[in-house]
Amino acid sequence: MTTQDLHSSLLDSLTFASARTQAEALAAGRVSAVDLLEHALARISQFDNDLNAVVVRNDEGARAAAREADAALARGERGPLLGVPITVKESFDVAGFVTTSGNPDHANNVAEQDSLAVAALRAAGAVIVGKSNVPLALADLQSYNAIYGVSNNPWDATRTPGGSSGGSAAALAAGYVALELGTDIGGSIRIPAHFNGVYGHKPTAGLVAMRGTGVPSGRLADRDLSVAGPLARTASDLELALDLLVNLEPLAAKAWKATLPPARHVQLKDFRVLVIDEWPGSARSLHEALVVERVVERLRTQGAKVSRPSELPSGLLPDLTASHRVYRSLLGSSLASPPALSKAAQKRLEALAADDDSADAAWLRAPTLRHSDWLQDNERRVALRHRWERLFETFDVVVTPVAPLPAFRHDHSEPKDARTYPVEFEDGTREVPFFDLFHWAGLPVLPGLPATSFPVGLDDNGLPVSAQAVGPYLEDRTTIAFAQLLEEVYGGFIAPPGFSAGPATGASRP
Repeated sequence: MTTQDLHSSLLDSLTFASARTQAEALAAGRVSAVDLLEHALARISQFDNDLNAVVVRNDEGARAAAREADAALARGERGPLLGVPITVKESFDVAGFVTTSGNPDHANNVAEQDSLAVAALRAAGAVIVGKSNVPLALADLQSYNAIYGVSNNPWDATRTPGGSSGGSAAALAAGYVALELGTDIGGSIRIPAHFNGVYGHKPTAGLVAMRGTGVPSGRLADRDLSVAGPLARTASDLELALDLLVNLEPLAAKAWKATLPPARHVQLKDFRVLVIDEWPGSARSLHEALVVERVVERLRTQGAKVSRPSELPSGLLPDLTASHRVYRSLLGSSLASPPALSKAAQKRLEALAADDDSADAAWLRAPTLRHSDWLQDNERRVALRHRWERLFETFDVVVTPVAPLPAFRHDHSEPKDARTYPVEFEDGTREVPFFDLFHWAGLPVLPGLPATSFPVGLDDNGLPVSAQAVGPYLEDRTTIAFAQLLEEVYGGFIAPPGFSAGPATGASRP
C-alpha cells in the first residue's frame, strides 16, 4: 500500500469517528486539519446535491482556519476541538455568514460576529465549515424554505431529516462532520437526532447562552423555552460540547458559574429508570412500543431497576396532560411577533367554548394571552419543575419515545397546522394531527429539564429509531452518561447505506 493509500485510508477511518477521536488524531499528527477539512468538503460535494444539508459555506474561510489550526498544532498548542471541522445550524450567527432562519426577508442579514455558542466552539479550535438547513422561522418538523430548498434524510431521500435542526442531523449521519450545534423548543434537536440515528442533547433551560441566534439580529432577551445544545454521533461528544457551551453569558460570568453535578451512576445496573411509553388518553403506537420495549430489554439485561407509571404511588408522576396544556400555551406565546393564525385556525379559535381547557385551545389563545394569564402559566411551570424534582428522588432518569413515528415522507401542504401524518397502531394506521406529534418532545421543555436523544437501532423498514432520557434539573451529565453506557454495551450510531467512508455513488434511496 502506498503512502497516499495509507493516508486516504486514515481519512476514511475518521469519516464517522467522534469529534474526540478526530481531535486526538490531529494532536498526534496522524492527520492535518487541512486534509481533514478537504475530506469533509469532498463528502459534502459528493453527497449534498442529494441531501441539501449544508446550505451556507465559505470554503476558503474554512481552509484559512484549518491552516491556522495546523500552525497552532505545530507550535504544540492543544484544544478540545483544535482542527476539527464542524457545521452549525443556520440560525446561529457566524461572522461573515448570512443568518436567515429560512426567512427570505432576512436573506441579506450578514452576521458581524459569532454567536456566543459558536464563538465558544471556535475558541476550542473548531473549524467552521458552514451552516445547515432549517425550516422557515425554525417552525416545523421538516427542514425546507424558500431560500435554501428542501433537505432530505440520508436514510431515505423521500423522507425528511426532521426540523428544525434537520440539516444538522443529516450532516452528521452522512459523515460530513462529527459535531453540530442546534436549538430546541419543541424537539428541534431531539427529533432530527431520532430521525437520522444520531445523538442530541437538550440542555437544562438557561444553561447555554442563546445570544446571537435567530432573526432579527441584535436581540438580547432569549426566547422563552428555547435552548441551544449539541448533536453528535456519540454520547461522549455531547458532553465534550456541553462543557464548552456553559458559562458563556458575559454579565452572569462576573459572579455566577454553573458547575454541573457529576452523573449519578457509572454503571447501568445502578440506574433507577421510569419508563413511559403511552401518552395519557392516547393509544400506544407500534413505534413507541418498539422503541421502549427495546430499551427496557436492554436495561433489564444490564440489571437496571425499571418501573412503569402504573407502579407509582398516586401523585408522584406529574399530570402530563395538564402540563402539555401549559407547554402549548407558553410555546404559542413565546414570540414577540407571532405569525397570524391560518384561516382554519382562526375559525377554531372563534368557536372555542369559554371553558375549553385543552392543549389545542391553549395554543389558539396563546398569541393573545394576557400577561396575567401568562404569569399563572409560568407559576404552573415552576411548580411543575419542583414536582419533577420530587420524582427524581425516586428515579434517576425517565425514558420515553422521542416521537410516535420514525422519519416521515415529505409533506409541504399548507396550512401546516392542518397536516396529518400516518402513525401505525395495533388496530391499523391512523392520520395523526401535526401538533399531536410533540407530546414526548414537549415533556422536558416546559419544566426546563435536560433530555438526551439516543439511537437504539433500526425498525423493520430500516429507519433509525431513538428514545430519550429525561433527567433532573441541571443534571445533564446523568442523561448523557446514561446514553453513553447504553452505547458502550449495545452500540449507537449506524452509518446509512450508500454513505460509506470510501468511494460511493450517492445518497441511498431505499
